[in-house]
Amino acid sequence: MREPCVLPSSFTLSSKQENIMAFDLGNLLQQYMNGASGADNTRATEDFERVAQEVPREHVAQGVTQALRSDQTPPFPQMVGQMFGQSNPNQRAGMLNQLLAAAGPSLLGSLAGGAAGGGLGGLLGNVLGGGARPDPITPEQASQLSPEQVQQIAEKAEQENPGVVERMGDFYAEHPNVVKALGGAALAIALGHMAQGMRR
Repeated sequence: MREPCVLPSSFTLSSKQENIMAFDLGNLLQQYMNGASGADNTRATEDFERVAQEVPREHVAQGVTQALRSDQTPPFPQMVGQMFGQSNPNQRAGMLNQLLAAAGPSLLGSLAGGAAGGGLGGLLGNVLGGGARPDPITPEQASQLSPEQVQQIAEKAEQENPGVVERMGDFYAEHPNVVKALGGAALAIALGHMAQGMRR
């Protein structure tokens, strides 16, 4: 037998929905708690998209950062190049500006001098304008670079400043749709770290 509801129906429904959502989210994240090996990597893309909308941004950033660092995923520069290739022009410019800001002045000088080859040296030379403090890269300028060139920049930036990985994780927490380009295994790792962050 059902007992009559004392609370207004709109309040009861909302409260139930929140409890169901929290329960489902907890169960979903639990699947990824013990690492990618126990998770269904084919579902990780869908799960990541859902979870990234529900958890606090700092947990998404932590998960993405750990996926970028993991020895179970491709090297950081390769993944950055891959995400660059899947980004829109504004995201590409934002990511490059974050990458170059983390790189430091000595790396900027070597990149502008053409150390990474091709049009990269010319583009960065124009952007830097010979000054110590570069102007931000525009979406139009970012679209002149290939994912391979960005991979070279990311490799040099990581050598110069390993903290660039956290910076990229933080940046891409704002753009989880781009992170999905990394594939199921990397997303499963991200979800596992997001779950650990939610437990603390």
